[in-house]
Amino acid sequence: MKTDGDPVADFLKGDGVGHLDMPRMKKGGFAGGFFAIFAPADGEDFPDNDDVNPPLANQIAQPVALRKTVEMASLLFRIERESGGTFKVCRSVGEIRSCLAKGVVAAIFHIEGAEAIDAKFRTLDVLYESGLRSIGPVWSRPNIFGNGVPFRFPSTGNTGDGLTDVGKNLIRYCNERKILIDLSHLNEKGFWEVVKISTAPLVATHSNAYAISHSSRNLSDDQIKAIGDSGGMIGLNYATGFLREDGHWGTDTPLDIMTRHLDHIMGIAGENCVALGSDFDGARIPARIGDAAGLPHLIEAMRDKQYGERLIAKIAHENWMQVLERVWG
Repeated sequence: MKTDGDPVADFLKGDGVGHLDMPRMKKGGFAGGFFAIFAPADGEDFPDNDDVNPPLANQIAQPVALRKTVEMASLLFRIERESGGTFKVCRSVGEIRSCLAKGVVAAIFHIEGAEAIDAKFRTLDVLYESGLRSIGPVWSRPNIFGNGVPFRFPSTGNTGDGLTDVGKNLIRYCNERKILIDLSHLNEKGFWEVVKISTAPLVATHSNAYAISHSSRNLSDDQIKAIGDSGGMIGLNYATGFLREDGHWGTDTPLDIMTRHLDHIMGIAGENCVALGSDFDGARIPARIGDAAGLPHLIEAMRDKQYGERLIAKIAHENWMQVLERVWG
């Protein structure tokens, strides 16, 4: 349903584009999540997802990234303002719990790739006061903070240098401000540098198991163990190229491959360390899910694997609440 090209009205009334809008979230029981802001470079032409080894993404200048981030954040806050109380940008676990109790969609303001942030973190202070509570220091391209892992299959995440000195300071600053640090998209060297520096639980909001799908974007068993040992969290990524053993992006991907990733992660890190992460509106996902309205099919796939209702509830939302309490306080 189109409403004169207004993206906020389209989202709230439902336009059927992409994976997320309010009617489909309500239909699928989507209670909330990380609403990621990503700033593409001007003129960026993203490769077709069928390419398992696309060219490196273009870098983006900080002023350009900040402008785009503010523009997209304004849409997020307009959605909240015009939703009639059905959508809220949450700044604490208490606010999220209140939303869950009232059936309000709980949104976490997250940026994927910290290009909008300057080296002295002045913009980070402003964004934090605006509601930012989660940061991926890098996307799959380099910036002043470090090196994102390029999309490669088959490949490990050992793809070069990790964090810069400024990036290491960003980790410390996020710890001080109790901002969640998202390790998805960070390469292997950067990951282990965060392990050494950070005092917070380690979190990868949308990553899978390398042992099943040999994508550079996925986590090795040692990385999974480190996240579990820290009391952290891994959110299952629904992107088919990071799920499948062949690395291809076909949407004819059965849901049992998703539970295989869940089983593998739980086998290493335990059932408190895994949750749903999605990557809605960021990648191709299994056709059986399709969009947010199809989430009950994933829940049913977990039941088919004999996951009990208690474990399903933990994976669906309770584990996220626990790790957010440990990170945010």
